[in-house]
Amino acid sequence: MSLPTLALPGQLLGAVSRYEPGPGTHLHESNVYASLPGRPSASTSSHEPSSKSSKPPPKQTLTVTRLPSTSATAEPGPVSERISNTNALPRVGDVVLGRVTRCMTRQVNIGILIVLGANGDNEDGMVCANEIQGVVRREDVRATEKEKVVIGEGFRVGDLVRAVVISLGDQSNYYLTTAKNELGVIMAKSEYGNTMYPISWKEFKDPVTGETETRKVAKPL
Repeated sequence: MSLPTLALPGQLLGAVSRYEPGPGTHLHESNVYASLPGRPSASTSSHEPSSKSSKPPPKQTLTVTRLPSTSATAEPGPVSERISNTNALPRVGDVVLGRVTRCMTRQVNIGILIVLGANGDNEDGMVCANEIQGVVRREDVRATEKEKVVIGEGFRVGDLVRAVVISLGDQSNYYLTTAKNELGVIMAKSEYGNTMYPISWKEFKDPVTGETETRKVAKPL
């Protein structure tokens, strides 16, 4: 399994049998996942084992480096060429990544950070220079039992969310939906500030305290 050019939070990067988690990554169920959007890389310790040693070769350490928001500071290459110093405007059907900025009774405000396109392909991702405002209305959180949705049980401020644009909305917000299994919260921190991992379609767990918190969890890709 080769490393992707651009990694997204919650994306599988490799197994612990081959890699060690480093900065920008986290460990969950014997796999290493990206913790932030950026460029993944693998490095090997400078202390190489002796050729006579029977020990297996050392594991590589995976790190994810956050991408700059403007092309002026980006390294040359196909990914950085897609990073513009102007906002990449989403279109209806595009998959986007954003951060929850406000939770209200009937909607969640999302600051869109990355536009992935209609296929949700990392290779076509464009990092926004400035956050673009989006909204997930209560009826667009999930596909079933919409009347039972409680916003505070599905999202918290600071959560990273994968969503799809369903409408250009009004003059200030794009309308988004998380009403698919692969859509919803992909990364969240507990009330104690620890990065959690998903344990079901509606719960994250704090690896330090062992406590769980409810979310509208996105199925890992």
